[in-house]
Amino acid sequence: MPTTSPVQRLFDTCKEVFAAGGAGIVPPPEDVERVKAALDGMQLDDVGLRPDTPYFHIMAAERSPIVARLRLHECDKFSIVIFCLPASSVIPLHNHPGMTVFSKLLYGTMHIKSYDWMADGASGTAVLSNPQIHPSGARLAKVKVNSEFTAPCETSILYPANGGNMHCFTAVTACAVLDVLGPPYSDSEGRHCTYYRDFPFTSFSVDGASSSSSSSVPEEEREGYAWLQEKPEDFTVVRVPYEGPRIRTDN
Repeated sequence: MPTTSPVQRLFDTCKEVFAAGGAGIVPPPEDVERVKAALDGMQLDDVGLRPDTPYFHIMAAERSPIVARLRLHECDKFSIVIFCLPASSVIPLHNHPGMTVFSKLLYGTMHIKSYDWMADGASGTAVLSNPQIHPSGARLAKVKVNSEFTAPCETSILYPANGGNMHCFTAVTACAVLDVLGPPYSDSEGRHCTYYRDFPFTSFSVDGASSSSSSSVPEEEREGYAWLQEKPEDFTVVRVPYEGPRIRTDN
């Protein structure tokens, strides 16, 4: 019997784990661990890529690096995609509404900064009711991750309301990240990808916030908070074909 490829094992696991899923539904912890385990051991050549793959060196006319997106699979329950980032390229700060997302860095070094929303009376948590919103429209968030990661490293996981639901990827070197999203973005179902700009906590008057509880953030902790303000989409990505091991979807 032929050996099952790592990509096929990942697909088969996701198909089972997300079968009964939907927006805002987080798989049970044991199922989260199953997807994570399928991703943790994966390497760049498991998806048919090499460090000299041209996707890591795409430049636009103005010589700025362009991110390439390879879609391995997408259905209404989950999607599996790879992003290839040339050095210094950026996937801007964006959200994942109602999603559980697994990100596995396959190659290179990447800086990840992520946030969770902060809500009234819930310092350090991501309760979505009564959000703290400034009159400018900016909303208070707490930093979850602000670090560099180098492959090989463990898979990171974010959830609909915590774990760093809004994140930004910056390629320190050329790098590749494999993402599993359950469920995927869907404009028809209201799961839009929203982009943000972030401002230091001190950029806005605390008194201007929609609630006074933001003033309860101790001064020495304020570097761990930011105001996120929606901005128009300005992210350029090139969709390129996936040419790695074939995934059998009819099992």
